[in-house]
Amino acid sequence: MIELKGLTKVYGKGSKAAMALSGLNLSIKKGEIFGVIGHSGAGKSTLIRCINLLERPTEGEVWVDGVELTSLSQGQLQEQRRKIGMIFQHFNLLSSATVYDNIAFPLRLAGMPKAQIERKVLELLALVGLEEHSRKYPAQLSGGQKQRVGVARALASDPDVLLCDEATSALDPQTTDSILRLLLDINREFHLTIVLITHEMHVIQSICDRVAVIHGGGIVEQGEVADVFLKPQHEVTKDFIRSENQHEGPLRAALEAVHDKYSKSVKITFLGQKTYESTLSHVVRGTGVDFAILQGTISTIKDVPYGQLLVRFEGSTQAVEATLAELAAQGLDVEVFA
Repeated sequence: MIELKGLTKVYGKGSKAAMALSGLNLSIKKGEIFGVIGHSGAGKSTLIRCINLLERPTEGEVWVDGVELTSLSQGQLQEQRRKIGMIFQHFNLLSSATVYDNIAFPLRLAGMPKAQIERKVLELLALVGLEEHSRKYPAQLSGGQKQRVGVARALASDPDVLLCDEATSALDPQTTDSILRLLLDINREFHLTIVLITHEMHVIQSICDRVAVIHGGGIVEQGEVADVFLKPQHEVTKDFIRSENQHEGPLRAALEAVHDKYSKSVKITFLGQKTYESTLSHVVRGTGVDFAILQGTISTIKDVPYGQLLVRFEGSTQAVEATLAELAAQGLDVEVFA
């Protein structure tokens, strides 16, 4: 659906040149919710704005639904952009226009007849739950309501792709969750391809199918969300995980400082239905080791449950090793750190 090939973006010239993207390659499938996560200055916003050529890349190709956008004339590009909706961090609404008129704006630009505009706007107002607010102005709305207007406006031209540029970072946690649920519903109902950039792991974890981690203008890690976040390979990804699990670091350091040949501390990761199964208790009954759960969490990645436990096993070396081997044989991920 979306292919970025050798994407490079340089701002400025000569000694003042700054590279925002460097030979970046990325492939996004039709109908998926794809997240891009990175710290400030990593190149996230430049990347997403290159997809609809709000930022024209210095080098590289941008393919959307089989069309290479950088090769198009301005008129052709405008036509293709109608297939790409976009919502923004700070909403970008027309302050002097009502909710109704903000949503109708792109339809009027496209020359749609008035009766069709009204029918479409009313459909979109119902979709985002703002039927009773159509005659209000942006200043009369909450942040979440403003973003719902932004979503409705982005969907007005029936796009195939929806780009979300830090769409929830200006919202409180509860409102963020409601917007994420709305995006997930839209994806499922219309099979819309959604590209979402953020610096918040919670956003990726809640609704994304796959994720790419961007750093220094390039993709340093990508894959299924569960694979990337539960088994991070790159240090930047690990940094995001550590920031989410702030208590694990000190605990891990304390355990690594303990040297005891009769004990071993591990992190056990459960995924899917195994999260709710009593695998750990069955295994230790068979091997005869004692254990203490030092820390634990159960959550979901999109709709998939997962759990992580920090466990200290105590017993003979042979019994502890047999326990770890059996847990791995049961399909659990076991990381030994002390």
